[in-house]
Amino acid sequence: MLAKLGLRLRIFLFFAALAAGALAALAAGLIAGYRHLASPAALSAFVEVATLAGFGILGLVVWVWFLFDLHVAKPVDLLAGALRARAHADVGGGLDASVARYLGDLAPAAASATASLSETRSALAEAVARETLRLSAENARLEALLADVPVGVLLCSAEHQLAFYNGLGVDLLQAAGAAGLGRSLFDYLHDGPLRLAYARLIATDDPDAASDLLCTTRGAAGVLAARMRLLAPKPGAAAGYVLTLRDVTADLNAYAAREALLHEVFERLGRPAANLATLIEALPDATLPDAALPLALERALQQEAGALRHAVTTLTQRHDQSRSEGWPLALTRASDLLDGLAARLQSEGLQESHDAAALLLRCNGFEVIGLLALLARRIGASPVQVSLTEDGADALIRLSWQGAVLSVADLDHWLAEAIDPATPEVTGLSVLASHATAIWPESTSTAQSLCLPLRAARREGPRPKTLSRDVAYDFDILSKAPSADLAQADLAALTYVVFDTETTGLNPAQGDEVVQIAALRIVNGRRLKTEVFDTLVNPRRAIPAASTEVHGITEAMVADAPFIEEAARRFHAFATGAVLIAHNAPFDMQFLRRTEAKTGLRFDHPILDTVLLSAVIFGQHETHTLDALTHRLGITIPEEARHTALGDALATADAFLKLLPMLQGRGLRRFEDLLTEVRRHGRLLKDLN
Repeated sequence: MLAKLGLRLRIFLFFAALAAGALAALAAGLIAGYRHLASPAALSAFVEVATLAGFGILGLVVWVWFLFDLHVAKPVDLLAGALRARAHADVGGGLDASVARYLGDLAPAAASATASLSETRSALAEAVARETLRLSAENARLEALLADVPVGVLLCSAEHQLAFYNGLGVDLLQAAGAAGLGRSLFDYLHDGPLRLAYARLIATDDPDAASDLLCTTRGAAGVLAARMRLLAPKPGAAAGYVLTLRDVTADLNAYAAREALLHEVFERLGRPAANLATLIEALPDATLPDAALPLALERALQQEAGALRHAVTTLTQRHDQSRSEGWPLALTRASDLLDGLAARLQSEGLQESHDAAALLLRCNGFEVIGLLALLARRIGASPVQVSLTEDGADALIRLSWQGAVLSVADLDHWLAEAIDPATPEVTGLSVLASHATAIWPESTSTAQSLCLPLRAARREGPRPKTLSRDVAYDFDILSKAPSADLAQADLAALTYVVFDTETTGLNPAQGDEVVQIAALRIVNGRRLKTEVFDTLVNPRRAIPAASTEVHGITEAMVADAPFIEEAARRFHAFATGAVLIAHNAPFDMQFLRRTEAKTGLRFDHPILDTVLLSAVIFGQHETHTLDALTHRLGITIPEEARHTALGDALATADAFLKLLPMLQGRGLRRFEDLLTEVRRHGRLLKDLN
C-alpha cells in the first residue's frame, strides 16, 4: 500500500512516525521517573519538562523533515519528472542540475544520460530518415520496374482480395469495372478457373509450384492467359498468391480465324480433288478402239489427280498434327484434370470413379472439366466412370454409364448450353472449337459412352526442378561510380568473391588436384543468394579414401564433372572484377595458378585472407582456423556443410561480413589501409597481393 504513495508523502510519514516515537519515548521516561520519586510536589516540574522537551523534539523533527523534503524529496520528484518527460514525451533541452545540488552526482549523471538519450534519438531519427529516403527511392524504382513489366501483375489474399496491381493489370481489369484495392478479384474475372487453380496449388503443398490457366473477364468477355503462384503465408494464415495476366483475346481470335481459313481451304480442295480422281477413274480405257482420250493424256490426268489428292491428304495430316503448337493453352496433368472433375461431380452429388494414364495434355482444364460435368449432369446416371487413355499421339477421355442410348440430337442440344452459369458465352460447342476436337456417343451391350479426344498429349515425366525465383537487386549501384583506384576504394563499396576448394590431398606438388570449387559474391556489403558458383571437378586421378571421409566426394560423383581447366575458366569469369577472399588463400590459389598455362588466364585478382583479417582483429596469439574464427563470431556451420566447398565458402563470407565493421571501427576503411595492416602479420601467412 505504501508503494502507491508519493515519495514526499512517504518521507513525511516517516518523520511523523519518528516524531511520534520520540514523544512516546519521552513520555515513558518521564512517567517512569515520576513514579520512581513518588513525590506529588514534583509533578508540575515533570509536566513542564515534558512539554518543553516534546516541543523541542517535535520542532527538531519538523525542521529536519523540511530540509529533507526541500533538498532531497522534492528534487528527486523534479528530477524523475524531467527524466520521464525526456524519455516519453520527446522533450528536448538539458536538465537543470541546480535543483538537485544536494544529491551528489545524481543530477550530473541524469543530465549526462538525458544528453546521451537526446543524441541517440537524433542519430536514430537521422538514420530512420536516411533509411526511409532510401526505401522510398527503392520503392519508386520497383514501382517503375513493375509498371513497365509487359504483363499484368496482381497480388491477392487467400480470400481473393486485391492487395496490389500494376499499370497493365489495371488496364486488364478495368474492362470489367474500375479497379480497387481490397475488392474481390471475382468482381473482374470469372471465378471458376481461378478457384480451381488455387485449390490445385494448395493441394500440391509445394511453395514453388505454379499453375497456368485461361480466365475470362466479366462484361467485355476478354480471354486472359494467367499464371498463379502462391505467396509464403504468415504462420497460421492462409496463403495468398501472385497472378500474372496477359490478354490473349486477339491471339485466340487470330488463331481461330486462321484455323477456320485452313479448314475451309482443305475442305474446298479436298472434295474437288476426290471428285476429279473419281471422274478420271470413270473415263473409258484409252487402249480401247473408241477411247475418247489418248493413253498418255489419261495417265497424265491420273498422275496429277493422285498427286493433288496425296498433297491435300498430307497437308491435312500435317495441319492436324501442328494445330496445338500455337495454342495459348497450358499443359495439364491428366491426373490433375480427372481429380478436378471428380471433386466437381462429388460436389454436385454424383458418384464417379476415374482412371488416368500418365499423360500431359495441352488444354483448358477448367473448360474441359466444365464440359464433362455438364454432360454428366444431363445424363443423370450415377455412378459414372471416367477414363483417360493414350490414343496414338492424342488422348481419349471416355465418360461411361449404365443406361439408355444417348441420341445425337440430345447431345447437340446439351453442347449448345453454357458450361457454367457465370460464363454464358462459354458453351460446350465453343469448348470443342477452342480445342479443335469433337465428341460423339458410342454404345455397347454393357455400357454407354461419350468419347472426347484431346490433341497434343505426351507422356508425363517427372516434375521439373523448380527454377529459383529469388530477385537480386542493389540500387546503390545506380548512384555509385566505381573507384578507379583500388587502393583508395572504400572496403564496403568493393565487390568480393568468397571461394573455397576441396582437393584430393594437401600437396599439389605431389599430384593432388581439385575436386570441387564453390564461390559466392558480396556486393555493397551484402551476400547475394542468387549469385553462387559451385561445381565438382574431375581430378583425372583416384580420390583417396581418407580425403573422401573429409569432404564426402567420391570418384563416381566426379566421373562426369568438367576437368580443372574448364572449371577454372568458369570460375575466372565468375570472379571477374572482384576481390577474392579465402580462408588460408595460399593453399587454394596454388591450385588455381597451376592452370594458368593451360587456360591462358591469370588469377591476378586482389586477394584477402580471413586468417590475416582475424589476426588484425584478435591478435596473432589467437587460433585462426575457420572453426575457431566462426565460433568467436557466433557463426554456426551445419555439420553436413563443413568441409564442403560451398559450406566453407558460406561460413567464410559470413565471417568476413562480421569482420568488416570491426576493421572499419579500427579506422581501416580503404583497401590500401587494410593491406598495410595485413602485411604486419606476414609471419602467419604470406600476403598474395
